[in-house]
Amino acid sequence: MITPSPARRRLTRAPFLDAVAGRTPTRTPVWFMRQAGRSLPEYREIRAGVGMLESCFRPDLLTEITLQPVRRHDVDAAILFSDIVVPLKAAGVGVDIVPGRGPVMDHPVRTRADVDALPVLEEPVAEVGEGISGILDGLRDDQVLIGFAGAPFTLASYLVEGGPSKNHRHTKALMHTEPETWHALMERLVPTVTAFLSGQIAAGVDAVQLFDSWAGYLSEYDYREHVLPYSRRIFEAVAGAEIPRIHFGVTTGELLADMAQAGPEVVGVDWRVPLDRAAERIFRAAGPKVLQGNLDPALLFAGPDVVRAEVERIRAAARRAVDEGYATGHIFNLGHGVLPETPAEAVTEAVRIVHETD
Repeated sequence: MITPSPARRRLTRAPFLDAVAGRTPTRTPVWFMRQAGRSLPEYREIRAGVGMLESCFRPDLLTEITLQPVRRHDVDAAILFSDIVVPLKAAGVGVDIVPGRGPVMDHPVRTRADVDALPVLEEPVAEVGEGISGILDGLRDDQVLIGFAGAPFTLASYLVEGGPSKNHRHTKALMHTEPETWHALMERLVPTVTAFLSGQIAAGVDAVQLFDSWAGYLSEYDYREHVLPYSRRIFEAVAGAEIPRIHFGVTTGELLADMAQAGPEVVGVDWRVPLDRAAERIFRAAGPKVLQGNLDPALLFAGPDVVRAEVERIRAAARRAVDEGYATGHIFNLGHGVLPETPAEAVTEAVRIVHETD
């Protein structure tokens, strides 16, 4: 069990933490997934000639890239600049991020022998811890830092497929034809994800998010049988840290109730499900949770009038969920990440709109 970190700041006026605790924040907290990245010219400049994974292991770049959108957009939370496969790379797995494609493994993991040979991350990643220290120095005391890790299923899918997949056919086939091998793979990934998060917690992050990118490709049965137990174990492992835990996946509207049962305080909702409807699904399975979301990232291209109308609609849905007792708070976010082509000014304007509509 992970315990509270002495490095963690004691924040008393952070809107993000107030929303999680069910208090009325001074302003609606807002941050965006992928707020650090290709939508920022300063990011493209600092990353010139530097590989994605190299950036994640260089404390100076890790710090600067994480802080860039906080300075530019005045968001209420920084999200650690990282990638889902960073803990695999740190453990010794042969993986690289290929431009235009994504994470690609040297060798797919498809047999029990492959699983048994898979390296396990046993220690915190020192470079990440050093970067977190620099990030915390650059934040105001009303801004939080969210740690980040990919969930075991998403990591397993990259490993089994050998890279990104449109249908996850090898993953699903292994899950059903060799369930013992599948469960052995998930068992092997849990300590790697836990170690990666525990290192971030020890370094002082204020919250953590477990991101299951590909869970939305699963049926309810497959998620409950083959995925949920392992995500739950990770949330249980970090519960003693006494910081907010967030769970998010893409196209997971039908899985929200199950994902909430993994144990997070905050459940992220993509743009396909209205927040009040999502809250009711979550409530009936796991009681009231804090909602996070859920503006469609594409609407940042539609101009401030459209964004303002959507912000008001989303906030009204969140208020209904709270008033009906189905949710305890709301953190504004996108329903997925900032698209790379998004004008940086549009992101700044969206944050301003969220704050001004309080």
